[in-house]
Amino acid sequence: METISAESYMEGLYEEDAVLTRVKEVIVAHNMPEISIAPGYGRLLTMLVTMISAKRVLEIGALGGYSGICLARGLKEGGKLISLELKQDFADVAKRNVTEAGLGEFVEYRIGEALDHLNELLERGERFDFFFIDADKVNYPNYLELAIKLANPGAIIAGDNTLMRGKVVDEKQTKASVQAMRTFNQRIATDERLESTILPAYDGLALARVK
Repeated sequence: METISAESYMEGLYEEDAVLTRVKEVIVAHNMPEISIAPGYGRLLTMLVTMISAKRVLEIGALGGYSGICLARGLKEGGKLISLELKQDFADVAKRNVTEAGLGEFVEYRIGEALDHLNELLERGERFDFFFIDADKVNYPNYLELAIKLANPGAIIAGDNTLMRGKVVDEKQTKASVQAMRTFNQRIATDERLESTILPAYDGLALARVK
């Protein structure tokens, strides 16, 4: 008898989300990386945005719009998701998927280097209630620091792929991206400005509350 993973068992308890399944199909059709957030963590994002009544959400890394839909689902009327995406073609796909999900009014896409946009937002004095980081791993520590500076008190910061498919716990892995993720995880765990935990399921998810 084939042994199923704990994640597969948990996912089997839930009905298929037709909207998000369609997003995955579109991502494949456009030859985009199949690296959207895990379904269980997608549901968690929606729950957290809803629970803290977040009005302004910032996403770093749009890809095909899977996580954007999960985030936007938690927003109330008048809420806003600003999504930063390096590639115009990815943002176009994400916008189309989010719009088809009936959530286009909540989302604004900004194209280009995320660090440039983050620093611009900081200079303009903008603040956010929720952050989701799921972009290039080398800059995760930089994204974390800027998120803290852009955060309203009590804001939540979530970071995906904190295990990098086991690479962060493998001492032989020394690539810059892996070292950056180790730094990110360490800072999440020890920064006195944060209350945090790191969930080890799927590929790992860091959650922090800004004090």
